[in-house]
Amino acid sequence: MDDTKAKWEVVTGRSLLGLYFLVPGIMKFLAPDMHIALMAHHGIGFAPPLMWFAAIVNVAGGLALISGRHVRIVAFGFVIYILLVNALLHDFWNFDGIEGAHEMQNFIKNLGILAGLLVLAGACKPRAISLTNWWKPDRAV
Repeated sequence: MDDTKAKWEVVTGRSLLGLYFLVPGIMKFLAPDMHIALMAHHGIGFAPPLMWFAAIVNVAGGLALISGRHVRIVAFGFVIYILLVNALLHDFWNFDGIEGAHEMQNFIKNLGILAGLLVLAGACKPRAISLTNWWKPDRAV
């Protein structure tokens, strides 16, 4: 990617991926009981603290992607997040009928999002982790 300006395609894709995580993060804050119940339905232990952790990660990471800050690190973090969500929440192999089909659809959709995150990470210049200038967008560092 060009050092002086980002291509509109990358900026748009990055922003949409950020929105994909930001909105569900906000929804977790607005309806925590529903999300905790969903996690419990899939047999996830420690659902309340994990749900709050996921809410914070979704909002913070989504905002970081939208604003173009630490994009490569955030993208790789969300890759790990999606792998965990797919294994724990979209376990289609444990369900039959329409619920199994729905979980498989979400599982495959998440693989597409994961692919987009990997492409985004590959399109971004690596950035050193540092306490100085951490708030600046990647293109300004």
